[in-house]
Amino acid sequence: MKAVDLHTHTNVSDGYLTPLELLEQAHLAGIELLSITDHDTTAAYRHLDWANLVHLQLIAGVEFSTQWRSTGVHVLGLNVGLDSDVLQFATTFQSDARALRATRIAEKLEKIGVPDPMAGALRFAGDAAIGRPHFARHMVECGFVKDLSAAFKKHLGAGKIGDIKQHWASMQQIIDWIRDSGGIAVLAHPGKYGLTRTKRLALIDEFQLLGGRGLEVISGAQDPELTATLAATASAKGLLASCGSDFHEPKRPWASLGMKLDLPPQCRPIWDAW
Repeated sequence: MKAVDLHTHTNVSDGYLTPLELLEQAHLAGIELLSITDHDTTAAYRHLDWANLVHLQLIAGVEFSTQWRSTGVHVLGLNVGLDSDVLQFATTFQSDARALRATRIAEKLEKIGVPDPMAGALRFAGDAAIGRPHFARHMVECGFVKDLSAAFKKHLGAGKIGDIKQHWASMQQIIDWIRDSGGIAVLAHPGKYGLTRTKRLALIDEFQLLGGRGLEVISGAQDPELTATLAATASAKGLLASCGSDFHEPKRPWASLGMKLDLPPQCRPIWDAW
């Protein structure tokens, strides 16, 4: 199997590397098929010279945020048309929702004593789409929490005061946007939402019913038993299988470029559909 990573992030959203640095590191890591899937934006691709990509194949991608029942979930759009009017509308809609969400998060954090949360988060975000990691970095820098893990565990993670979800487009709308832009909608890291196995299967069933066609069977370093379960689910339901590191920064060995992401043999890889 070729070296594939279809879930990575740059500093255009909440990653640390520039798009060019990510490509260079992916090449050094031996990756042959790569997608940059920044949160709710495809702006990273404007920084790249596609004509000179000789070392790896780049697949246009994006990661959209949405909500299923009371749980925030992510949907990858892979092999999307970057020039599609539909995709441009979608990313604008989600960027506006992200900005409104950031305002709400800042209001919540200010109430618990975080100093100047919006200004601090914007300083870390720069021109990137603002997200919870930027608030987390500010909270560490100003001494409100000891590290990024504590920021999410206490204040920004699922169910915490800074976990604001309601501004996103619906799952149906996001799947439609991805399909209409020429891409394939993939349910991202289904094992990371804290769902029971029964609820996870319900999520996957609804995702497929709404038009989703792919399942991220491997997301970074994960329990082999979970990989086997997701592979069996994808195979049984006829879903295309994807894999990715969910790379954000070099200091996370559990989500690193070039890590082993071989799909189980019963899976039909998503790249077979391209």
